Amino acid sequence: MTGLRDRSCRPSPPGALPLEAARAADLLAGLAPGWRIAEDGRAIRRAFGFPDFYETMAFVNAVAWIANAEDHHPDLEVGYNYCRMTFSTHSVGGLSENDFICAAKVDAL
Repeated sequence: MTGLRDRSCRPSPPGALPLEAARAADLLAGLAPGWRIAEDGRAIRRAFGFPDFYETMAFVNAVAWIANAEDHHPDLEVGYNYCRMTFSTHSVGGLSENDFICAAKVDAL
């Protein structure tokens, strides 16, 4: 799965279906440890920890830059020293390759 972070997100065509479980598992193997597929198979999630609020917010701002550049946005839960991130492609009702591309870019931070 090398090269995910070098790819760019593309809009899902109308009627596109979410990734099959086997394909999602293959793509997950190309991400850093810590990412997991949600129990319902419709999202990937990871929790990040930081020593303080400043570093947490620096990370969140870097993620926001990636999300804006890729036009693919995660759901974030942010606190003093943590960020919990969820990627899912709402237009397909589950996972798309865009989720894994963005996760790989986050891994590169």
